[in-house]
Amino acid sequence: MPLRKAVALSAAATLAAGLLGPAPAHADEPPQQISNGDFSQGTADWWASPGAEMDAAEGVLCVDVPGGTGDPWEVIVGQDDVPLTAGESYTFSFTASGLEGRPIRSLVQEPVDPWSTELDERPVLSAEPTTHEYVFTASADRDDAQVAFQIGGSEQEWTFCLHEVSLVGGAEPPVYEPDTGPRVRVNQVAYLPEGPKAATVVTEATEGLPWEVADADGTVVAEGTSTPRGRDITSGQNVHTIDFGQLTTEGEGYTLTSDGQTSHPFGITAEPYAALATDSLNFYYTQRSGIEILDGIAPGYGRAAGHAGVGPNQGDTEVTCHPDNPCDYSLDVSGGWYDAGDHGKYVVNGGISVHQLMSVYERTHTAPTGDPERVGDGTLAVPESGNGAPDVLDEARWQMEFLLSMQVPEGEDLAGMAHHKVHDLEWTGLPMMPADDPQPRYLHPPSTAATLNLAATGAQCSRVFAPYDPGFADTCLNAAETAWEAAVAEPERYADPTGAGGGPYDDDNVDDEFYWAAAELYLATGGTEYEEAFTSSALHTGEVFTADGFDWRWTAPLGRLQLATVPSALADRDEVRDSVLDGAEQYLENVREHPYGLAYSPGSGVFAWGSNNLVLNNMAVLATAYDISADERYRDAILEGMDYVLGRNALNQSYVTGYGTNDAVNQHSRWYAHQLDPALPNPPKGTLSGGPNSDTGTWDPVSRANLEGCAPQFCYIDHIDAWATNELTINWNSTLAWVSGFVSDQGTASVPASSDCEVEYSTHDTWSGGFNTQVTVRNNGTEPVSGWELDWSFPGGQTVDRSWSSELAQDGRVVTASGLDWNSVIPAGGEVTFGFVGHSPSEHVPSPERFTLNGAVCG
Repeated sequence: MPLRKAVALSAAATLAAGLLGPAPAHADEPPQQISNGDFSQGTADWWASPGAEMDAAEGVLCVDVPGGTGDPWEVIVGQDDVPLTAGESYTFSFTASGLEGRPIRSLVQEPVDPWSTELDERPVLSAEPTTHEYVFTASADRDDAQVAFQIGGSEQEWTFCLHEVSLVGGAEPPVYEPDTGPRVRVNQVAYLPEGPKAATVVTEATEGLPWEVADADGTVVAEGTSTPRGRDITSGQNVHTIDFGQLTTEGEGYTLTSDGQTSHPFGITAEPYAALATDSLNFYYTQRSGIEILDGIAPGYGRAAGHAGVGPNQGDTEVTCHPDNPCDYSLDVSGGWYDAGDHGKYVVNGGISVHQLMSVYERTHTAPTGDPERVGDGTLAVPESGNGAPDVLDEARWQMEFLLSMQVPEGEDLAGMAHHKVHDLEWTGLPMMPADDPQPRYLHPPSTAATLNLAATGAQCSRVFAPYDPGFADTCLNAAETAWEAAVAEPERYADPTGAGGGPYDDDNVDDEFYWAAAELYLATGGTEYEEAFTSSALHTGEVFTADGFDWRWTAPLGRLQLATVPSALADRDEVRDSVLDGAEQYLENVREHPYGLAYSPGSGVFAWGSNNLVLNNMAVLATAYDISADERYRDAILEGMDYVLGRNALNQSYVTGYGTNDAVNQHSRWYAHQLDPALPNPPKGTLSGGPNSDTGTWDPVSRANLEGCAPQFCYIDHIDAWATNELTINWNSTLAWVSGFVSDQGTASVPASSDCEVEYSTHDTWSGGFNTQVTVRNNGTEPVSGWELDWSFPGGQTVDRSWSSELAQDGRVVTASGLDWNSVIPAGGEVTFGFVGHSPSEHVPSPERFTLNGAVCG
């Protein structure tokens, strides 16, 4: 059943208008808490910020608001010493006028730092007097509360007028009840035609219920009986599941009806996933720091460059260390991606993010269903498109160059380590465009975790960029090896868990980062010291795929997945790949056992901050298991797991902006802040919300006020100030990009065609800068293969020099070998052999593992 809790509502006007009615009349009218709220005594008991002159002629208090202010709190009108009683519910109302469409911030709060709020609302003004009314329940006894109207933050001058202000007790306690829509919950985007198709029905029925699917014309095209599943502990609901996998006809506008309820519409088609895979990557361009975001590339999201070395705070082009930990140098750390909806940039969060984007690219070259063209040049909306390099790598480079810039210079204390983060001295308010940020910026001390993130991503960077920019690849590898040495010398330098102006991202266990970094460096260089570092780690044979999933704080799974999929000569690689399959089994079981197809079952039962990211990372393990084994159980579990993210959940909520009937649109952000300022946009299509968070110790005021007592799946609210449940971050979107790319590569989810070809690829000799390889292609089929073309991708920066018995062409990592006139046909049961000499940036020359013959993957 929907969540019903009588709690304090500290939420936006959109929530208040939809859920709260006016306070009821009482026989004994409660006392008025506001003094001179009708301004009959002029400006008495009211105050304004210095420089803001008040006038209260004719019973209306008006303030001429100066232009050129950055934050709302730079100009305030307020009243002090307002009494409040804990547990009492109050109606706060005011009639105001001003600049049409101008948002303001109205508060009832503690009058001193930390300014704890009882009510925080962001109404939008009209030129004509308009009344705004809200209800809240006081959390503490106060005789000194403050009512404040924050009206700064505008470039232009304008006049703000208050016609009446009232605060009275005796209100009915507010009730937050999420609108969960129809009780039939489906993937609101699409099911793949040949893939699994499941829905969930919330019902009190204990016996199976009839159901039917209708197409866009209303014609019933499938029907059956639901399967009772009992009470789901993650939602508190009694539910049934519906399996309509027998329906494979492609189309849009399908609906499912059961128990008198009809679902949101959905499609049966693979097409939306290609768009989602692209949109989730396009998200990163509008997160860029240090560059103007062009409206022609991202329509509706154009903005000035943030932190680009100009006022008001002089940006990130010359940043020195935080005053608490001073240093005698400054760094140009401009560029990179803003971590989330704030202006901070963090190496550990940025590390896993750029890794997963580079892995999106790598997977297309190593996985049997990978499609390199999907992430090629010209596939994303980025300014570098058309430069000959894959667009996903262009985007990754923007972040990778920032990570490189965070390395402590040679000759300085802790040289080679990476500064943990760079951000403002104090938090800025919402909304706040990056270019308007007035706060000074500082580098925070180096940490072992950040340094190992640089080592890991730098090593991966050296592999993926080698075919396109060998010089940049060398820069990445040099930085990675330097970082590794620095981390080994400082293995326990941890980030401070406290601070202001940015998230701490603290981590006092870096064994997992050492494992990941060593794995990446081995895959890049073949170095025995790196192999010994990860094979001697307890994590190499330990259980790294936990029930809680993985994220920036737990990166050992990244090392394991890379060792399982990136070609190498690792002796125990088969055991590594088996461990991925073993880890995937628990997530497969989660999907099978959960009535919403959820791939996440934390041992504590508590959904963590960013649970959607953990769900998707578990699905990345399942996807890797499928890439290794071709076991369709894993693939189908991912497809069903995507249903949860796209609407088949307790809230009937798609957690991706622009996808689904009821999509998340108010993720916490300072510049995608349409909820606060109608002139600003919502987040771009393809933006993932963090999702349900039942860890009450991490809740923001909006979540605390509305979600008390929630079942885990209900611990979410699509509100811009609910950052604990509705944040956006670069490392959450990177997981969405990885998994949606995998789904896109599955096409309709039909059974992959079997292959009759076999390839033997043997490197006979290597020397400094070169190698000699022979390739044999066997046709095990019953028909000849005419005009054969064999494609593979080099694992690193190898290039073809000269060949014999074939013609070779290379585009980036991809090599195409084709027969000559005399061997252009491979007879049934026959084979052809050819060879070539190649160049390599090092003596580490791993062999490719994925080959396609005339487009079909060879076994």
